[in-house]
Amino acid sequence: MRLGIIGAGAVAVLHAEGAAIIDGIELSAVCDLKADIAAKVADPWGAAVYTDYRQMLDDDVVDAVVINTPHSLHKEMVLAAAAHGVHVLVEKPMATTVADCVAMEEACAAAHVVMVVGLIQHFMAEKLALRAVLASGKLGAVLLVHDYRSTDYRPGTRAGWFFDKAISGGGAFINIGAHCLDRSIWIGGAQAVRVTAATLNRFGAKVETDGSMEVLLANGVQVRITIVSDTPRNVDEMLVVCENGTVIVDPRSGTFVEIDGKHTQVHASTGDDIQNAFTAQLQDFAAAVAGAAPTVDGAHAKHVVEVVLAAYESAESGHPVQLGGSRAGDVSLQGAL
Repeated sequence: MRLGIIGAGAVAVLHAEGAAIIDGIELSAVCDLKADIAAKVADPWGAAVYTDYRQMLDDDVVDAVVINTPHSLHKEMVLAAAAHGVHVLVEKPMATTVADCVAMEEACAAAHVVMVVGLIQHFMAEKLALRAVLASGKLGAVLLVHDYRSTDYRPGTRAGWFFDKAISGGGAFINIGAHCLDRSIWIGGAQAVRVTAATLNRFGAKVETDGSMEVLLANGVQVRITIVSDTPRNVDEMLVVCENGTVIVDPRSGTFVEIDGKHTQVHASTGDDIQNAFTAQLQDFAAAVAGAAPTVDGAHAKHVVEVVLAAYESAESGHPVQLGGSRAGDVSLQGAL
């Protein structure tokens, strides 16, 4: 499978390294608006460099692409790839509106190409260790999830498009919050039915820099997500409260279980965990192209976008937002979720 990468920033190197590791995948092209940035990812593997993704598609040098670009561009790029018969792994969030998610799905289905959304949490070793503990039954049912992540949304600390809502779709919620919602809903075991949220705009930023969400899942599990910018130390921690015990998960240290006063570490994080996760995700994508069901289905990826948008609606209105069934202005989309 000849793989192209559109957008050479952030995690592009991790995708490229994964392609080099997996038999049957060759990194054939990298596209970025800045040729020198694309070259940094492409050159170690002898891949072609492009500054126009449409030209890359027209040149028929790829069978599949990873779309690693600003959020609002995902739809047009997925539709272009589908029109060329090219399979797609699109980074989270899937899009900035549910309508765009649906259009992407429909275009790929009509073109008979595979689209998978890159929700990396499902491949992280510490999260898989958590899932294994839950599956053992020792902890009983999940009752509550608290997810706390730090970030940095001070203007100047990241590319300018992150602060342009028309391009990014929002700030910390749609970027970092998408990861938190993905993993919390996944671990919680059901879709969200109610969201209450509040946001903060600090540092003169034009998008939210901090915020919190309270999310009720259909099975009664309570989820609390807190995202804070510019903290004294970096934080990325999930606390899962179950009937018989608790679990703390941190990608920098591992997975820790407490049952009746007994403390156990079931995973110790290593420096290879992140690359291993991206490699596993790419393997999963290749398997989906070959006909297997992907680890993360489109309905879940689309639901994450829906919940992010509901959080924005709640933060703006000051009231909880109900999900599921018919919602004003989105009635036709509910059956697809």
